[in-house]
Amino acid sequence: MKPFANFIAGAWVDSDGVIENVNPSDTNDVIGRYAQATQDQLDAAVAAAHDALPAWNAKGLEARADVLDRIGRELMARAEELGTQLSREEGKPLAEGRGEVYRAGQFFTYYAGEVLRQIGDTAQSVRQGVDIAVTREPVGVVAVISPWNFPMATACWKIAPALAFGNAVVWKPANQTPASAWALAEVFSRQDIPAGLFNLVMGSGESVGGRLAAHPQVNAISFTGSVEVGQRVAAAAIPNLTKLQMEMGSKNPLVVMEDADLDLAAALAVNGAFGGTGQKCTASSRLIVHEAVHDAFVERCAARTRALKVGHALDPQTEIGPAVSAQQLESNLRYVELARSAGCELVTGGGRLERDTPGFFMEPTLFAGTRNDMRVNQEEMFGPIACVIRAADFEEAVAIANDTRYGLTAGIVTRSIAYAGAFRRRSRSGCVMVNLPTAGTDYHVPFGGTKMSSYGPREQGAYAVEFYTTVKTAYIQPGPVA
Repeated sequence: MKPFANFIAGAWVDSDGVIENVNPSDTNDVIGRYAQATQDQLDAAVAAAHDALPAWNAKGLEARADVLDRIGRELMARAEELGTQLSREEGKPLAEGRGEVYRAGQFFTYYAGEVLRQIGDTAQSVRQGVDIAVTREPVGVVAVISPWNFPMATACWKIAPALAFGNAVVWKPANQTPASAWALAEVFSRQDIPAGLFNLVMGSGESVGGRLAAHPQVNAISFTGSVEVGQRVAAAAIPNLTKLQMEMGSKNPLVVMEDADLDLAAALAVNGAFGGTGQKCTASSRLIVHEAVHDAFVERCAARTRALKVGHALDPQTEIGPAVSAQQLESNLRYVELARSAGCELVTGGGRLERDTPGFFMEPTLFAGTRNDMRVNQEEMFGPIACVIRAADFEEAVAIANDTRYGLTAGIVTRSIAYAGAFRRRSRSGCVMVNLPTAGTDYHVPFGGTKMSSYGPREQGAYAVEFYTTVKTAYIQPGPVA
């Protein structure tokens, strides 16, 4: 099987180093072998990106918008094909894989419009006869380091605005999901763009990711991953004063108040906690429930959890796919044992599952009788595990929700406008959901968190311009009229 190559300076480039990409739903299914970029190849990609910048900005706004629009429309048209491949390599259910690819296309079509909405400001000077113009310019070469849990969508919500605002891109995807990355690069390879404007460099975080973060010719880094890796990226980038945008960990709460529709609350909790096998930074792993409805909620939530079908990602009946890898499954099972040893009540789930094909399957798991200070309620588990925490009243529920080093999303289920408004104001998170799952955001509005969940300007929507551009203020003395 010939390895799939990296895409550097407008050409497909082979490498001696390769990895195998294995289907987590069926470990006998080898999806492909993917080249690992060398340090010299990475340097060549960065240099090519730097050289491509003038030609891309000389193309004109309409030409740039057309490129992004074509990419977006192709992704949406191929959502069935590429979504099936995504689910095959990442393990999320088929419907989620298709939806992710379609959403990835929407990022490109949205930012195709943003290309034409780049409007500056003017101001009057305090000095007589001086005009002021404030404009935005591309930041330069952008390194994109994206995760495996949304291998297409997360990468596209970084790459699309980078190109829309006139930058060049060097992209290092996660090594667990190289097939989706290669497929996107293949779409780029057929576009009328300067060679080197978009580069794909596959490889490990230690080799390719670390060198990319420390590269002196990289002007900005957009990273999504864990806090620990994000801190290493920041440490590598800061000697060059490289601009940083980082989306990292989370420990999202869903508060269920005494007036909530409990069937709705249970549906939202199960959707948020177990969708995508719990491998979402927006997953609701902490379920904070008012004591008056605690037992009824746990009963409903457990019934819905037990009813979930766990299976092969490509089975249309599957609701929960496998963990992405053996290492992730092992981590999930360690957290189950940690919760048990801490005295948590295992309501349902907790074990590994066997299916017709060898894969990394696990029962969705619900614990009750947990406290917020337990490790399972303070550490990001990134698996299909949710913990219920009892709260005496609204004040205690808010305090528990905010008692974490993270602050990405937070939700509340209530019929009360007063509860909803107070929670929206007092929640120390970047996104607040009312009577909705904590997982699920729109592409045209900003996304990001507080505390250790995020660092730097927001992603998505028009707010992305803050990261991908720099502001220039020009003072003009036109002189007297001849």
